[in-house]
Amino acid sequence: MTKKIDILNLGLIVASVIIAVMIPFKLFLFSYAILGPLHYLTEINWLKDKNYFLSANSKWIRVFLGIAVIISIYPLYKLSESGWGIMVDDLMNILKGEGKILILTAFFFSVALFLFKKLYHLLIALVACFLIAILLKNFLPSWFFFFGLFLPTIVHVYLFTGLFMLYGSRKSKSNYGYLSVVLLLLVPFLIAFIPIEPVNYVVTKEVGMTYNASKFLNLNMVMTNMFNGLIDGKYVVLSPVGIKVQIFIAFAYTYHYLNWFSKTSSIGWKQSLTTRKTLFISVIWIAAIALYMTDYYTGFVALYFLSMLHVFFEFPLNVITIKGLFRTA
Repeated sequence: MTKKIDILNLGLIVASVIIAVMIPFKLFLFSYAILGPLHYLTEINWLKDKNYFLSANSKWIRVFLGIAVIISIYPLYKLSESGWGIMVDDLMNILKGEGKILILTAFFFSVALFLFKKLYHLLIALVACFLIAILLKNFLPSWFFFFGLFLPTIVHVYLFTGLFMLYGSRKSKSNYGYLSVVLLLLVPFLIAFIPIEPVNYVVTKEVGMTYNASKFLNLNMVMTNMFNGLIDGKYVVLSPVGIKVQIFIAFAYTYHYLNWFSKTSSIGWKQSLTTRKTLFISVIWIAAIALYMTDYYTGFVALYFLSMLHVFFEFPLNVITIKGLFRTA
């Protein structure tokens, strides 16, 4: 079974790259709207069934829930387009500006949950994690911005996926598993050396507006700038580097979701689905797709909470994976 899944994942990596090269913007929009919500719902259900991999400290998952709620307030506020008053506007602007602090606090605290057990130790650790995130913002702003932007996006869908695959391959001692990890690591280099002709890519007004509504354009701009792809200091969507960045983003998200769905049996998340849970998840998934099809931005905002929640809930598993890799090295 493991061998078949690993071979399947090799095929999924190749297929994801090929389609991403062909239609990078449309593929991302499709994967994020159709595959994404189903991934959030099924993974959150599986993590809950596994006690979030926190055993005795599982009750502290409420901290991640609270942070996800706080971070999700601003997008809802913007969507409402209502005049809530100056005080509310100021509070919302603070939430918008400090979201990365909360994201880093959640990740640091997920590490603390494996180091401490007593209540007062964990309370002190939570405050310390928040303060460390603030210090990082003030004294190492570049690193703060990097981790705050990439941790819930590229690090989550690409790096953590790769580490999880490596951890599984080491446990199963699967050569095909190792090969899939190597291929995954080679994808960015393959994309970098693919000859790109911008004239072969067209972004229609509808696709452009939809992608802008996804709020991922900032990620594109930052990554393009990292690879010196700006033209006269400006981000150009259909520049060679800009297109390659989008190809990688489309690939990373698409394969991240497909990798999850390919492992229904190997990690047992299918077994955590009862008939009632399956029906509940299906209804929410269909509603999510309907929202995205009606208005992509509305769908993005409505699902933003679930998107961030599944990232935060996965942090403890990420910590376990990293620890396991070092322990068995």
